[in-house]
Amino acid sequence: MSTHHFDKLINIVPDFPKPGVVFKDISPLLEVHFEEVIEEMGKGINWDEIDLILGIESRGFILGSAMAMKFNKGFLPMRKKGKLPPPVIGESYTLEYGTDTLELRVNDTKKRVVIVDDVLATGGTLKAAINLCEKNNYEVKAVSMLINLKFLNNFEEEFDYIYSVLKYD
Repeated sequence: MSTHHFDKLINIVPDFPKPGVVFKDISPLLEVHFEEVIEEMGKGINWDEIDLILGIESRGFILGSAMAMKFNKGFLPMRKKGKLPPPVIGESYTLEYGTDTLELRVNDTKKRVVIVDDVLATGGTLKAAINLCEKNNYEVKAVSMLINLKFLNNFEEEFDYIYSVLKYD
């Protein structure tokens, strides 16, 4: 199925959330093509080797939980610091407009996961998410992004398990 029509429904918001950042608002796309977006985000993933989907706060919650329902997998939120009850494990990172920390509840059982988020930009959030998984008994089998801003990262060259529906070179 062609996704060329998806791009037309993404609003470009300059200087948000701070000057110099160009925000891609996916809300109009999800309003019209939510089910199709979720289907496309699941392509290329071997669902037989996945136990759980981890969605990165906050739009990764929307996309990841819908993927969990569609592909009959569990869902776990990867939250910003201080939003989960203890015990948690955390990983700090730098992003385009500051620093932050992701947290997961402590996990003792090895599980195979897909990390889900809306946009892959410079990769700070994704690197933190992958590191956090590795420290917490989660084997990252795939990463699914709606949008990959390839001009800001080289993740597809570094990792062969990153899937994205829309790519901007």
